[in-house]
Amino acid sequence: MQKALEQLKKIDAEITALEGAQAVLEWDQQVYMPERGVHARSEQTAGLAAIVHQKNTDPVIGDLLDKLGVSDENPLGSADLEDDDRRLVREIHRDFQRATRLPADLVSKIARVTSIAQSVWAEARRKSQFSLFQPHLEEIVKLSLEVAERLGYEAHPYDALVDQYEPEMTTAEIARVFRELREALVPLVRDIAAARQIDNSVLLKAFPVDRQEAFSRATLEALQFDMSRGRLDRSVHPFTTSLGPDDVRLTTRYDEHFFPTALFGTIHEAGHGLYELGFSRRFRGTRLASGASLGIHESMSRFWENVVGRSRAFWHHFYPVMKAEFPDQLSGVDLESFYRAINRVEPSLIRVEADEVTYSLHIILRFELERMLIGGELRVADLPHAWREQSQDLLGIVPDSDANGVLQDIHWSGGAIGYFPTYALGNVYGLQFTSRMRTDIPAMDNLLRQGDLVPVKAWLDEHIHSVGRSRTPGELCEEVTGEPMSAQPFIDYLTRKYTDIYDL
Repeated sequence: MQKALEQLKKIDAEITALEGAQAVLEWDQQVYMPERGVHARSEQTAGLAAIVHQKNTDPVIGDLLDKLGVSDENPLGSADLEDDDRRLVREIHRDFQRATRLPADLVSKIARVTSIAQSVWAEARRKSQFSLFQPHLEEIVKLSLEVAERLGYEAHPYDALVDQYEPEMTTAEIARVFRELREALVPLVRDIAAARQIDNSVLLKAFPVDRQEAFSRATLEALQFDMSRGRLDRSVHPFTTSLGPDDVRLTTRYDEHFFPTALFGTIHEAGHGLYELGFSRRFRGTRLASGASLGIHESMSRFWENVVGRSRAFWHHFYPVMKAEFPDQLSGVDLESFYRAINRVEPSLIRVEADEVTYSLHIILRFELERMLIGGELRVADLPHAWREQSQDLLGIVPDSDANGVLQDIHWSGGAIGYFPTYALGNVYGLQFTSRMRTDIPAMDNLLRQGDLVPVKAWLDEHIHSVGRSRTPGELCEEVTGEPMSAQPFIDYLTRKYTDIYDL
């Protein structure tokens, strides 16, 4: 059994290394690749995807799992294995079962189609013409349906797609949680709209991009993001990717006349990066050195961006630093005015720039559209119109263009249907974790006022980061908080915070 385990770990390490190479190609395409390089890159990504798929579906893996006592009924394998090894074989078994249901030609086709689609999406977004992207998205939806059918599902084909990003989550469970959020957030947004609006004109002044970039890098240092193990670049759509255990790439984008775009975008991506850099060293070279799910990943980025980065306590220390960097722009603006400005609530068109109250409504919009697309209730050609209707219903505003509506996100062009719900689930997980953290660190706000983020990061390293993929999202939530996933802590947090800010 020990020999079987060693052989399985060797295969896992090879797959992990190849996935790092895939990440290099994908990162380069979004950051540095010249525009006309897309077709050659699509062949490269498709070829590498085929190799990785072949590795993942090697019958030897199934034989080794059998020798280790792993089965659908007993995914953790033999009780004689160490706990970490049982967690590893469970994840290998899960991935093997999924991979063997998808033929290599389908995997290669998806890689090729999405590589080209991402380039077309960027052009369509620049020109604000959904018609350019429509045939590519139609092909992606068709391929996604084929994936769902091959993977299998019990209630809805969307279940199979969501499960790729949020293990063991179902469409019905997402709908339940999102219904609770919608019922709480829509009235809160309405109450805020009826209150006196906050002046955020200070954020609309001219902030030179080079100084924004310098401040973003200084912020990463304050958040303890190790730049010797990572870097910060620019991209059309901010993202984080891990090329290896000591190579985590962050990207952001800058708007000279709206500083929060880069400021909070960088803090958000730093949360993802800190998670990637915090996996236990004993998991290095294995698939356990990855996030438990995208929802858990998003809980870390939303925690740093909003719970910390938009708090009074954080800016009590960092606002004087920022004023020193931008003395002209922030002249005469006190801490309380700045704090309220960065927490202004106003329905907006762009998800990545949405305030934390309306943000989840953007995700509910996308979830409803995806569910209808995959369920056959909505045609791709009708997507722009459906988007405008949902935006009016949830946010009270209608996009003025495709670029500010249906084309604003990169995810569909990459084939990531089923991904969007994890963003709002991240809000939910994050506030459950925060509630437990405040119990363990009762002086948390005082520490933030002093600019001491070390205890906060250490808590996350111990309870969330280091655990990696050794726990499912449900297991991690139960172990850390003692309860299953619940939207109530997030709802309570928003209600308290914005009742105070808007004097509701």
